[in-house]
Amino acid sequence: MPNIPDDIFTEPADVSPDTLGNLGPLRRLAGVWEADRGVDVSPKAHGPERREYRERIRMDPIDPQANGPQLLYGLRYHIHINTSEEAITFHDQVGYWLWEPATGLIMQTIAIPRGQVVLAGGFATADARTLSVEARRGDTRFGISSTTFLEEAFRTDYYRIDITFNDDGTWTYLTRTDLVIRGKGEPFNHHDTNTMRRVTPPQPNPLAEIQAETAG
Repeated sequence: MPNIPDDIFTEPADVSPDTLGNLGPLRRLAGVWEADRGVDVSPKAHGPERREYRERIRMDPIDPQANGPQLLYGLRYHIHINTSEEAITFHDQVGYWLWEPATGLIMQTIAIPRGQVVLAGGFATADARTLSVEARRGDTRFGISSTTFLEEAFRTDYYRIDITFNDDGTWTYLTRTDLVIRGKGEPFNHHDTNTMRRVTPPQPNPLAEIQAETAG
């Protein structure tokens, strides 16, 4: 928050329960999405490897969240990725996308089941057609935390995701992860890209559903 008030305990009054109506630019991400033309470029012992993958992302609205006077609306997400060659999971990821209407702050949290978590941040307007958030190792606000093995063997120094909302309702992302690999020189740009198509529209957040049922 650019200007933290003296009262850091009192939560906002008259908070709208309608998350979908208050998500700002994140509203376009709500729902269930699929795509089968993703491209991953990752490091291997013999050099960079390019693989195509298929992906499913579910993004569900959550109830409004408050840190004292700070009010956030968001989406809880789950990403599952595999390839046509293997049934085993290629990548699995959970987290939240969060929006602070008062400041334009956007945050993405990331947790992957290989011992790594990330909090990335950026800013956007409510009607933005592009989003970008980033995180750096060692930053105590928007940072990256990894297991000992990953720190020593494949250290992540930087993460960024850029999202573009397309005119046909799809959205395209490009992720960049700078890896410092033991025994190698320059950091490796591990990157992924895909264009997601919505297959299921979003449902309201739990509080909005309860209030709608009560009103009905």
